[in-house]
Amino acid sequence: MSAEIRRIITIVEETLSEGGRPVDPPTRRAAAIAVIRNPYAGDYVEDLSALSDIGEELGDILPKRAVAALGIPGDRVESFGKAAAVGADGELEHAAAILHPKLGAPFRDVLGKGAALIPSSKKRGGLGVPLDIPLGHKDAARVRSHFDGMEVRVPDAPRADEIVVAIAVTDSGRPHPRVGGLTKDKIVGRDGVS
Repeated sequence: MSAEIRRIITIVEETLSEGGRPVDPPTRRAAAIAVIRNPYAGDYVEDLSALSDIGEELGDILPKRAVAALGIPGDRVESFGKAAAVGADGELEHAAAILHPKLGAPFRDVLGKGAALIPSSKKRGGLGVPLDIPLGHKDAARVRSHFDGMEVRVPDAPRADEIVVAIAVTDSGRPHPRVGGLTKDKIVGRDGVS
């Protein structure tokens, strides 16, 4: 493995009640987070392929942990997302190099599908900076019931020379969705849009 991982954290959220009404079955979402050393902290380099390779590795490791935490097979995951935060000596492009070129394919392999673009966010921040992982349906971006997000943070990361990389998956959409639009039972799932 090329990633120098300091920590991996897995978080599961379960919503049992929303708006004063029970959620049955509860909605569940899980995130897996890696804190890695940024090999380019403090240095400007043109070729960021080593970070893309790290993204590919994390695209396999993190989804497996998050799906296992949900306790469902990968093909039953309904929505997904990814995010990264670089420490003070990093660049936003370092986060982009991890998230975009190669992380998606192994992530989709763990899920068995995933025609939609994986929503993402990037930022720079200090210790404990929150990451808002945007979520969308894995096979159809227009499913409004799955427009959501999950906030995660690691109290001691990112250090100036680190990157925090997080992915999230869910077993459902938001609790009590009622804003209309395409519903999951009407998904075609071929083009990632509808």
